[in-house]
Amino acid sequence: MKKLTHLDARGRARMVDVGGKPVTRRRAVASILVRLTPETLARLRTGDLPKGDAAAVARLAGIQGAKLTSQIIPLCHPLPLDVVDISVLPEAEGVRILAEARTRAATGVEMEALTGAAVAALALIDMVKAVERDASATDLRLELKEGGKSGRWVRPGFQEPPAEAP
Repeated sequence: MKKLTHLDARGRARMVDVGGKPVTRRRAVASILVRLTPETLARLRTGDLPKGDAAAVARLAGIQGAKLTSQIIPLCHPLPLDVVDISVLPEAEGVRILAEARTRAATGVEMEALTGAAVAALALIDMVKAVERDASATDLRLELKEGGKSGRWVRPGFQEPPAEAP
């Protein structure tokens, strides 16, 4: 049985000591689907929502969420984030939010990517609720992680979207 790293000898939750681990480049990508009706999706695309540019607000909220991860997830270490990138990508069922976080640290950046995606989705739902009360977020998941002792992991079937033109 694998040892649970976040429990002490008495079974109490604890923060893991990463002080002896090497600092390496680390990257994580997470995603979440915000389900929207075709009408709301069309309004999102044209910028015709009562609260304004929902995609821009979601991107900013996702960045802020990733930066605050250690303050809202109790056992996460504060990390020096090199970059957080949030993409809001239209799909048939609504929008897929991709959150990428990168750092040079002694521990992974997966929770920052997941938190960024989740907070971006919450902000997007807040921005569309005037026209769609039943918008929902689903399928929050880690898509990719790189760096550290375990190296690279990619969710089967995940394909990174092409880089956006500057």
